[in-house]
Amino acid sequence: MSFDQVKAHLIEQLKPFLMEDDFEEFFEQLTTDENSTDRFLLKMELNRLSAKCNRVIDLRDKSNLPCSTFTFDTQTHFLDEPAIASFKAAVSRYKNQYTLGAYEEVMAEHKHRLQTVQVDGNKENLRDEFIIPGVVLGTYYNRSEERMNYSVHITVAQAGKIDVEGSTLDLSVHGARIRLSHKHNLDIRKPILVKITELNEEYYYDELQQGIEYEIVDIEEEGNFHIFRLKRASGSEQLSQLLAKLIRDFKYRYKVDVNEVYTNTLGLGYERHLLPHLRHLPLFLNADKNQLTHALISPENQAIKSYFTDENDVCQLGQTLTPKRIEKHIVAPNAPEHNLLYCFTHIAKDHVYYYSATLHELQNHALKALFFKFGSQKPSWRVFKISSLEIDKARGFKASIIPGDDSHYSPLVEQQLNLFSHVLHLSNLTNEVDRHSYQQAQSTSTPNLLKVFAQTKDKASQLKFTALAFAERRQEPRYSFKTEVSIQQNGKTMIGHSQDISTKGLQLALPNTTDFMSDQPVLLGFPKLQALAGKTQLLNLPYRLVLQRNNGQQLHLVAAQSDEPHRGVTFMNRLIIHNEEKLKQLSESGDQSGELSDGLKNLVMRKLPATPIFIEKTQKSAKLSAIAISSERDPVAELFAAKAKESFTYDLSPLFEGGFFKKQIVSFIRRTKSNQEMMSIDFYLHLIRGSRGTFTLKAITKNQLKTVDEQVEYIKTGQKLGKFIALRIYVGVTGKPDLKYIQQERHYIARHAAHKAKMLEEKLWYTVGVGEIMDITAEVMHRCLPQN
Repeated sequence: MSFDQVKAHLIEQLKPFLMEDDFEEFFEQLTTDENSTDRFLLKMELNRLSAKCNRVIDLRDKSNLPCSTFTFDTQTHFLDEPAIASFKAAVSRYKNQYTLGAYEEVMAEHKHRLQTVQVDGNKENLRDEFIIPGVVLGTYYNRSEERMNYSVHITVAQAGKIDVEGSTLDLSVHGARIRLSHKHNLDIRKPILVKITELNEEYYYDELQQGIEYEIVDIEEEGNFHIFRLKRASGSEQLSQLLAKLIRDFKYRYKVDVNEVYTNTLGLGYERHLLPHLRHLPLFLNADKNQLTHALISPENQAIKSYFTDENDVCQLGQTLTPKRIEKHIVAPNAPEHNLLYCFTHIAKDHVYYYSATLHELQNHALKALFFKFGSQKPSWRVFKISSLEIDKARGFKASIIPGDDSHYSPLVEQQLNLFSHVLHLSNLTNEVDRHSYQQAQSTSTPNLLKVFAQTKDKASQLKFTALAFAERRQEPRYSFKTEVSIQQNGKTMIGHSQDISTKGLQLALPNTTDFMSDQPVLLGFPKLQALAGKTQLLNLPYRLVLQRNNGQQLHLVAAQSDEPHRGVTFMNRLIIHNEEKLKQLSESGDQSGELSDGLKNLVMRKLPATPIFIEKTQKSAKLSAIAISSERDPVAELFAAKAKESFTYDLSPLFEGGFFKKQIVSFIRRTKSNQEMMSIDFYLHLIRGSRGTFTLKAITKNQLKTVDEQVEYIKTGQKLGKFIALRIYVGVTGKPDLKYIQQERHYIARHAAHKAKMLEEKLWYTVGVGEIMDITAEVMHRCLPQN
C-alpha cells in the first residue's frame, strides 16, 4: 500500500486513543514497522486532528434538510438532524472535545450524505420516468344532464345530527357535489337535506329553503374536507324545473363541469390511436345459435383472417373454434388447457386442410409432443391464445359522452348487439425464433395419429366480417377475391394467392416467409385470370410493395405509377365492374354498418386481451404517457400498480429502466412508419415474494438467455423464488389523431373550457407510439417445460 493509504489506516486506528494518557504506548506498538520520517508525519497529523477547534458549523444554506441550533461547550452551531448525530459521534471519539478532527468528520459526512441524496434522487427521477397514470378505455359513464361548476353556501341537515355548513362544487338537476369539513359527523348511509341559502329572490322557492333530499353516492378526502357526490332522492317536478332554469341562466356566468367529458374523450382519442394496430381478432358469440357469427377487422389483424381462409375464399374459423371448444373455454377462461390453441395446414392438390387442437385435447390424446414436433416443421405452424369477456348488456352499447346525448343506436343495431353473449379474442402468439423449441419435442409416433385433429370444412363461412371505420378511409373499395398470383423480384419467384383486390392494389398471402425489398418494384402475374383478359397480358405487371406483415407472408401491393396505362389496373377495374354483384365488398358503408362497427368496437374495448400503453414525444425524445385499463380486473396492470406511490398510477420501471426504453422503443419509433406492423420483445420476470404480501419484480429480456436450457433454468429459479411470469411487449407507431371521430366532444369542451380542448388536442397530437403488454406465461411454460 502507498504511504497515504497506510497513514489513513493507522490514523483511524489511533483516533480512539488520541486523548488517552497511554497514547504514546499505543502509537509505538502500531507504528513499529514505519520509518522515523513516516512516524513523524503521522504524529504531526494526529496532533493537528486533536487540536481544539473554534469554527462554528452553519449548514443553513448547505443542507436540503431544516436546520436548528445546537449548542456545545458554549458554542452554537446550526445543524440538520444527521449532522447533529455526526457531531455527537465525532466529539465522543475525542474524549468529548470539539477538535479539528471532529469538525472535519462532521463536514465530510455531511458532504457524503448530500452526494448520496443526489445519486439516489437521480435514480428516483429515472424511476419516476416510468411511473405513469392509468387511463380508462371502454367504460364511459355519461351524465344524462349537464352539471355546472357553481359554488354557493349551503347548510346540510340530518336527523339527530348538528347542521353542517359547506358549499357546492357543482350542481345538476338530479345531483350535486358538495364540500364539507371532515368533522361533519354525518351518517353516510342515511339521506341528507341540503339547504341552499344564497339564492336571490328570483329563485326563492320553499323547497330550496326547507332542503332538498339527497342520497350520498360517494365520498372523497381532500385535505381537511370531504367531497360528497350526491344523487337527488326526492322533490317535485317544479323543483326540477327551477334547478334547470338556474343552471340555464347561470351557464355563461359559471363554468360547466367538463372534467368527465374531457377524461372520456381522451379515452376515445387513445382508442383511435390503438385500433389500427389491433392485433387480436375479436369474435362475437351469438348465444341463440351457439356459434360465432361476427368478427371485427382492423389493418393489423387481417393476417389471422387470411390464415383461416381456404382456397375457395371460405373462412374456416367456425370449424376451428367449435361450440365444444368455446364452451370449455367459457367455463374455465383462465385455464391454459382451454385458451391455448395450436394449428397447422397441409396443402394437397391446391386444397388447404386445417389441423387444430387445444392444449386440453393434446394432453387427453397424449399427442402433445407429436403435434408440436410435426406441426412446427410446417411454415403454417401457428400458436394462438383465446381470451373472452361475457357481455354485460345492462351497461348499454353506445359511448355517449356529452350530457343529454342519445345513449342508443338504431333499433336494428341494438337488436343485433343484444344477440351477443361473449366477445372472444384470438391472438397470434407465434414467434419464428421459438419454432426451434417446438421442433425439439420428443416423439417417435407416426404423424397419421394427428388425423384426429383434422378439421371438417365449411362450404360457406359462418362469420360476417365488419371493418373498423377510420377517418382516413381508403379511396376505393376492396373486395374479397382469391386467385393465384406469381410474384418475382431480382430473379426470385414465388406463388401465392390474393386475399382481396381493389382497382389499384391487392393483398397477397404467400406460403413461406419472404424478404422482398420494398424500395424496388415487384412483377406480378395472374395465370388463372389470363383466360378472362383476352389480348391483355397479365404477366410482368409492375407493382409497389407498401407493407409486409407476418414475416413477409402477407404483402400489401399497389400498382406502380407510370406514364403508360397500367395493364393490371385496367383489367382489375373491368373485372370489378362486370362482377360487382358477385364480389363481396370488404369496406363497409352506410350508417347502419357504421353503427354496428362502432358498437362492436365498444364491446371489444371493455376488456382487451393485452394491456395497452401509450408513448408521447417530448422536446428531446419520447416518454411513456399512460397505461390503459378497463373496469374488468387486469392482472398485468396489477403487477405494476403495487410499487407505484399513488393510486391509479403504475410503475413500469422493472421493464423499461436501464436505458432499454430509449435504445429499443424510442429508436424503433423514430425509424418506423405508422402503417408498419408492431415489433415485439419478450420479457421473463421473477416475482420474488417478500413479507406481508409484498413482492419485487426482476425482469430480463428473453434475448439475454441464449439457449433453451438457460430459459428453462431461469423459469425454474423464478418458481423457487416465488413466481415466473412471461410478458410480450408490442410497440407500434401512431398516425395523425382521428379528431373527426371525437368532433362533437371537442366542440363541447371548447365551448365551456377552451384550454381543456387545447390540452386534449395536444395530448393526442403528441402521442407517437402505442403498444401493449401481453401475458404469454402459459405458452412459454408449455413450450419450454415438456412435462407441463
